[in-house]
Amino acid sequence: MSQPSKFSDLSRLALLTIVAVLVHGYHPAVEDAAIYVPGIKKMLDPALYPYNAAFFTSHSHMTWFPNLVAAFVRISHLPFDWALLLLHLASIFFLLFGCLSLGRLIFRSPRAAWAGTALVAVLLTIPVAGTALYIFDEYLNPRSVSVPALLFMVITGYRRRWIPCALLAVFAAAVHPLMAAFGITYVALSFALENLRPLREGSSASPAGAVSAILLPFGLSGPVSDAYREILQGNSYFSVLRWEWYEWLGALAPLGLLWWFSRIGRRTGQPGLARISRDLAIFGTLFTVAAVVITLPRSFAGLTLLQPMRAFHLIYLGFFVIAGGLIADFLLQDKAWRWALLFLPIAVGMGYKQHEIFPSTHHLELPSRSPSNDWLEAFAWVRQNTPKTAYFALNPRHMDLDGEDHHGFRALAERSMLADAVKDRSAMSMFPEMAATWKAQAEAQRGWEHFQTADFARLKALYGVDWVLLDQPGPAPMTCPYQNHSLRVCRLQ
Repeated sequence: MSQPSKFSDLSRLALLTIVAVLVHGYHPAVEDAAIYVPGIKKMLDPALYPYNAAFFTSHSHMTWFPNLVAAFVRISHLPFDWALLLLHLASIFFLLFGCLSLGRLIFRSPRAAWAGTALVAVLLTIPVAGTALYIFDEYLNPRSVSVPALLFMVITGYRRRWIPCALLAVFAAAVHPLMAAFGITYVALSFALENLRPLREGSSASPAGAVSAILLPFGLSGPVSDAYREILQGNSYFSVLRWEWYEWLGALAPLGLLWWFSRIGRRTGQPGLARISRDLAIFGTLFTVAAVVITLPRSFAGLTLLQPMRAFHLIYLGFFVIAGGLIADFLLQDKAWRWALLFLPIAVGMGYKQHEIFPSTHHLELPSRSPSNDWLEAFAWVRQNTPKTAYFALNPRHMDLDGEDHHGFRALAERSMLADAVKDRSAMSMFPEMAATWKAQAEAQRGWEHFQTADFARLKALYGVDWVLLDQPGPAPMTCPYQNHSLRVCRLQ
C-alpha cells in the first residue's frame, strides 16, 4: 500500500472514530466504569478508598488494564480525565482499523470492507444478544483494549503469522482473560476446520460432544453458597434459559445468516467470505450449546462464571463487517444517496437510544464540562470537600434511580462506600468468596428509603460509616454541609 493510500485510510478511520463518538456518546464513569475507574485511581493514589476497596480491586487485580492506564497517565502527564478520553478514542480507532483489516480479508472489494467498518461504527452500542454487553461501550474498560487486540489476533491467525498471533493473544489475556479465551478458541477452531480432514469432510462428532469434552476437565463445579446463588439469580444474562425471546433471536438469527453468507461466498467465488462466515457460525453454535449445557444442571452453577454466550461479542463484530460488506456490494454500490439512506437513520436511531439511556446527562461528558445533574454535582462536592478517609452510605440502588443515569459514586466522588445493590452485586458474580460480605452490607441497608437517624447510627456502629448522601428533604436533624435541589451530603456525629 502506498503512503498516500495509508494516509487516506488513517484519515477516514479517524473521521469514523469521531462520528462513532458523536453517535454513541461518551460517559467515562457509568456502568462497569464504576468498577474499573476506582481501581485505576487507587493505583495512582493508594490513599483513596481505605474501605471496601475489595469490591473493585478484585476485578482490577485480574487484569493489566488499570496498570496500563495508570502508566499512561504518569508518562503522559495528562490530567486523568483527559487521559481516559484520549485512550477511549484510540481504542475505537484501533477497533475500526481491525474491522477494516478483517473486511479486506473477507472481501475483494475495498468498498465492501469500508461499508462493514462503517456499519460497526454506527452500531457500537447495539446489545450483543442477552449477554449484557455492547459491541463497544461508551467508556474505557478492559474490553476496549482487548477486543481490538483479538481482532488483529484473528487476522494474523488467518494469515498464519503465528508469532504476532501469539503475542497478541498474550497481551489480550493480560488485559481481559475471558475475552482472550474466546479469541484463542476461535483461532484454534478455525485452524482445525481448515486443516483437520475429519472436520473438513464431516465427522460423527456433535457440537454437544465437543462441548462435553471442553467441560470435562472442569468436572462438576464446587458447592455454591446461598448468598452467591442469590447474586447469580439477580443477573439473568448468566442463564440463557431466562433470556427473553428477542435475546434468543439476537443469538440465533446471526448464526443462521452467517451460514447463508458462507453459501454466498462459495457461490460467488469469495473464499474469505465463505470460510470466515462458516467459522463464525460453528463457533457460535458450539458456545450456544455450551451455555445450555452448563445452565441445566444445578450442580454446574459455578461454571456460569465462564459466560460462554459472551463469545457472541466476537461473532457480532464479524457478522456486521460481513453484513455491511454484502449490503454495499449488492445494494449500495457507488450511489452516495443509498449509503446515506442506510447509515443516517441507523446513526440517528442509535444516538437517540443513547440519549434515552442517559436522559439527565450530557451526551458527551467531556472533561471540560460541568456536572449535568444533581447527583453528579453532589459527587463533585464530595470529591472536593470531604477527606479521603470518608466512608459513605447512600441509596444502594442509586445507579438505577431516575436522574442518576448509572454513574458510579466511587469513580466520581473518589470516596469509599458501603456495598450497593446494583454494580457491586453484579461484580461479585465473578467472586463467590465475597458474596457473604456483599449480602451482609446489602441487608444492613434494606429499607433505605425509610431510614431515620437511628438507622444511620446503626450503620456507623456496624461499619464505621461517617457520611451519608440523602434525598431531599430527608430525616432531621442532620448536619449537612452541602445540599442541592435533590440531595444532601450529611456527616454522622
